[in-house]
Amino acid sequence: MTDTAPPSLCDRAPHVPADRLVAEMVPPPRFDSVRFDTYIPDPNQPSQTEAVRILEGFAAGLGGAHAVGGGKRGFLGLGNAFGRAKAAKAPAGPRGVYLDGGYGVGKTHLLASLWHATPAEPSLKAFGTFVELTNLVGALGFQQTVQTLSGHRLLCIDEFELDDPGDTVLVSTLLGKLVDAGVALAATSNTLPGKLGEGRFAAVDFLREIQGLAAQFRPLRIDGEDYRHRGLPEAPAPFTDEEVRKAAYATEGASLDDFPSLLAHLAKVHPSRYGALTDGLKAVCLTDVQPVPDQSTALRLVVLADRLYDREVPVLASGLPFDRLFSEEMLNGGYRKKYFRAISRLTALARDAKGLVG
Repeated sequence: MTDTAPPSLCDRAPHVPADRLVAEMVPPPRFDSVRFDTYIPDPNQPSQTEAVRILEGFAAGLGGAHAVGGGKRGFLGLGNAFGRAKAAKAPAGPRGVYLDGGYGVGKTHLLASLWHATPAEPSLKAFGTFVELTNLVGALGFQQTVQTLSGHRLLCIDEFELDDPGDTVLVSTLLGKLVDAGVALAATSNTLPGKLGEGRFAAVDFLREIQGLAAQFRPLRIDGEDYRHRGLPEAPAPFTDEEVRKAAYATEGASLDDFPSLLAHLAKVHPSRYGALTDGLKAVCLTDVQPVPDQSTALRLVVLADRLYDREVPVLASGLPFDRLFSEEMLNGGYRKKYFRAISRLTALARDAKGLVG
């Protein structure tokens, strides 16, 4: 135990310069060392083994000179051209691959493995979440983002979730420009491209935009159960406030916050800074976990959960179990995939934190 109070996330208001956003467009620490041969397919789900085979071919086909002009010359064709050398003339079909499947089937592992396997310098490959991509546009401006990414061999977009029509138009236009410049695309999501807008507002306009974007990708279905809980013990029950506080004081690099206060603080910090919010932390300790009061707060919590999971930061908590954070209405609504992903990831991080007590 130490008399020094643990740091509070609520005291942090990080500034993230644009060049850091660009430099950090690489697989997060949790996926630094993943490769196709470290992905363990479920033997009962042949689509997982097939996905590895196809993506290995995709990566191999991205070697050689950058496909300047995209649709005009030299781009890897998907479909029959997977695994072959770059075609002399680009096909008219999809120029990207879309990994579709439920949460916890290893899509991010496969996407990061694709990034690592692509034979190009790291500066010629970009990896980021959908939110991070929109944040990059906000920081650099649209034209500068196009110029920055157009020379890349590959752009990987994790958790391709379109949350408002403005982002739909923005990303659709951006990806169209990058495809024209010869950039290969790969993305993950929990739903097929043509289904992303279901259950969300402005559905008619939203789906119309999605359909145009969906044509850029070949969907690759990955079936299976959430690997984070496959064969593992149940997540530990929440601890007491006193246990969490003691663990926070006893753990070097741990933060300590009251959960409602943290939720209020997240509203004051742009989601693009949530990663920086966790800089240097070895654990996050939360007291008095309660149901999330509204959807805006819930979506911010999803982003924080993603950043903590990416950085492998254990989460020790008292109060409500993480599987009761979101209301039934939220879990049955248009953002249910995000909320289930957050529950899955927070549960895994709670399991990682169990050893901090005692």
